[in-house]
Amino acid sequence: MSPFPIQEMTLPVALSGSDVIGQAKTGTGKTLGFGLPLLERVTVPADVEAGRAEPEQLTEAPQALVVVPTRELCQQVTNDLLTAGKVRNVRVLAIYGGRAYEPQVEALKKGVDVIVGTPGRLLDLAGQRKLDLSHVRALVLDEADEMLDLGFLPDVEKIITMLPPKRQTMLFSATMPGAVIGLARRYMSQPTHIRATSPDGEGATVANISQHVFRAHSMDKPEMVSRILQANGRGLAMIFCRTKRTAADIAEQLEKRGFASGAVHGDLGQGAREQALRAFRNGKVDVLVCTDVAARGIDVEGVTHVINYQSPEDEKTYLHRIGRTGRAGAKGIAITLVDWDDIPRWQLINKALDLKFNDPVETYSTSPHLFEELDIPAGTKGVLPRAERTRAGLRAEEIEDLGETGGRGRKSSAASSAPAAREERAPRTPRQRRRTRGGSAVEEAAVTTATVPVPSTEVDDAPSEPRAPRRRRRTRVGAPDVAAEAAVGTVEAPAVAVATKTEAEADPATETKPRRRRTRAAVVKPVADEVDFQIAPIAEPVPEARTATKPRRRARVIKPAEDEVDFQIAPISEPNPETKPRRRTRAAAKPKTEAVAQAPAAEGEAKPRRRRAPRAAAAKTEG
Repeated sequence: MSPFPIQEMTLPVALSGSDVIGQAKTGTGKTLGFGLPLLERVTVPADVEAGRAEPEQLTEAPQALVVVPTRELCQQVTNDLLTAGKVRNVRVLAIYGGRAYEPQVEALKKGVDVIVGTPGRLLDLAGQRKLDLSHVRALVLDEADEMLDLGFLPDVEKIITMLPPKRQTMLFSATMPGAVIGLARRYMSQPTHIRATSPDGEGATVANISQHVFRAHSMDKPEMVSRILQANGRGLAMIFCRTKRTAADIAEQLEKRGFASGAVHGDLGQGAREQALRAFRNGKVDVLVCTDVAARGIDVEGVTHVINYQSPEDEKTYLHRIGRTGRAGAKGIAITLVDWDDIPRWQLINKALDLKFNDPVETYSTSPHLFEELDIPAGTKGVLPRAERTRAGLRAEEIEDLGETGGRGRKSSAASSAPAAREERAPRTPRQRRRTRGGSAVEEAAVTTATVPVPSTEVDDAPSEPRAPRRRRRTRVGAPDVAAEAAVGTVEAPAVAVATKTEAEADPATETKPRRRRTRAAVVKPVADEVDFQIAPIAEPVPEARTATKPRRRARVIKPAEDEVDFQIAPISEPNPETKPRRRTRAAAKPKTEAVAQAPAAEGEAKPRRRRAPRAAAAKTEG
């Protein structure tokens, strides 16, 4: 088995310790191109036993660092390095977000030789002094164009400042713009730029990938994808979307149509993302709908079709997307569905990559050339027949408990155990509520605790059943009715509250004959102080109670201003001396007391007439 061109050209330079910028097409073995030199620079106990290193060179701190942009790529690079370093027993650890800190910290304490991680979690652990980067001898930036982009550049610079100045730096990517190369030279010492191309392929894309571009309507795309997935010879398929919401929606629609589909996008927890990828690698799911987080570095055997459901942002994204198929010499098919709004964007991509699809053919799910070019059986519909639904599906793959720190991860991992928890939970007894309005027992107890016995009052102490709400009406100030007191069980007065046993309990004969009511003039509150409202029944009040109290008189107050009239309630004894007098005119000859005395003379008049004759007379006198 011969090595790929990038491996053949990179290994001699990298093993010598020089800095390298490696650029090659997707799927041509770049991971081992930097992985093998990295593993050779690490000192392990096997080297000491063989006599190739001194015991003082052994350390528990990491000796090599690989920085990657995505969690999925971090996991894949870690697996590749573990496989390559198994003979020498090299310890490789993956550090990325979405997982609990504790297992990663424990692994660092035990000792690690190579670390593969994402920038965010690396900075977190280094800031907590859990990660020591002072012994790193080699640094690799995988997918360097993404790592040196504006989003990752500040974090990468912080990581580089924590490393020793004397080290080996290697950058690898399928796309390496000139600006990125110029930026990378700041962190490298006399790097060697290696650009490997295969002898049978010219251009940026791999020659064994068959590319198809169709102009499709957005409402017809789900039907087109469903028919493309039923093409002859289709193995695993990856569908790329531009937004997370579109990826989730397409995965759900394909599942309803009978396809075993999974989703990988940023809104999912890390457990759900790894579950979908494991199911895809194991064959339980044959359609993976994802965003561009899975467009870089993901290497899955058996991927025959890549569908760009939405046009990519630029030519670099297009290359990385279609590079998921046709890897390691295999053949693949790349299909791009371009909407009418995305035609200008696609024409820029087509020009940059020098393709032949500047004006895509208008295509629908029933177009004959779609069936012919993609080898779709005639009569295929948008729903997978039940006889072909042989995959186990996403639910057959268990979600690993990662101890995720984010709320989205806990939600996704706890979703499966939620129904069982609801079944085990005992039904809750509804809370008993008691109404305390309208004469409840609570109110009666509160009134009875502070009472004063009055011999002249009869109280019925017998009723124990709930009573109807009391009706209230405003009455004149005076003693309350005896019948109302007997009905409600208490007598409310301005000064005292009464609730006591009466003579009716002692002598049953007195219950048939009501006692004559006595007027309690001493209890009545004076009218001059304030107005009191009493509770009375619907029946007519006792005549004696009316005659015992003088009716309240109302006095009309003089208008405080010319524009409005204000009525005040005054006591019976005398009018309020603080009442504001009426404003006098300029030529008023009468004194203030005379104006006040004349105002209430006519009770029906609300406003006295204005007199203009004195003013005229005064004017004549002045003249």
